[in-house]
Amino acid sequence: MINGLLILTLLAFVVIYWRWPSIQNQLWQKKYQATLLNENQKTILLRSMPIYQKMTDAERQKLERHIVWFLNEKCFVGCDGLVLNDAMKLIVAADACVLVLNKPWPLYQNVKEILLYPSAYYAAQTSRDGAGLVSYHNTVRQGESWPGGTLVLSWHDVLEGNRLPSDGHNLVFHEFAHQLDQETGKTTGTPLLTSSADYKEWGRVFSHAFTQLKSHVAYNMPHVIHSYGATNEAEFFAVLTETFLEKPSELRQYDPQIYRLLVNYYQFDPIKWH
Repeated sequence: MINGLLILTLLAFVVIYWRWPSIQNQLWQKKYQATLLNENQKTILLRSMPIYQKMTDAERQKLERHIVWFLNEKCFVGCDGLVLNDAMKLIVAADACVLVLNKPWPLYQNVKEILLYPSAYYAAQTSRDGAGLVSYHNTVRQGESWPGGTLVLSWHDVLEGNRLPSDGHNLVFHEFAHQLDQETGKTTGTPLLTSSADYKEWGRVFSHAFTQLKSHVAYNMPHVIHSYGATNEAEFFAVLTETFLEKPSELRQYDPQIYRLLVNYYQFDPIKWH
């Protein structure tokens, strides 16, 4: 009898374990189904977020539901004297949720907290030279994305990213793209994909585009993607995401294959928002 109960208990745990994502999603749907952005929040987005202005009503509704979930599930912390308000959190959440517009909850599973500084900040950094000598110094940064689930953002640069929607720079897009990259457990420039065929195509197209950018930067040839993307594969993916969202027509003309790859991954075409 005891063995039978033990088996039934284990089976119940197995069923709950495998069905937990679906169960959790149903709980979230019930929890947030009646929660909507108010008119003041929508006005803030219309005033400060160009992409939101160009979206269809259906896209806005989807984005707004994501924002509600994000604001309730993620922690925001003000740093270096910055006093957070709801509008700040709203703008960061909105930019972050654009990247996952057509993806299901949970969004950014690894993200636990977002630290906001008033502007660029100093961060301690260590480096080792060719002789093995380690030096310690401070560097000025606008943002960081840590594998442990913490993002650090300069509020000034968050605002600049939305104020200049076609310059190819958006700090929130950049740092949250790193988080998508890190969902695989590594930071390689390859986010979580659905099949081996997808990984094979990603490797082929992504590697070609990365090599091309490095060559264009080295030989001072024209390139749409910012030269910082040539730093490494992880930065290439983050910078590429910024370019995809802010300069979609130019990117498609510059490299149609990488553009198609990003449309397939992000599940939207940002050209219609420009």
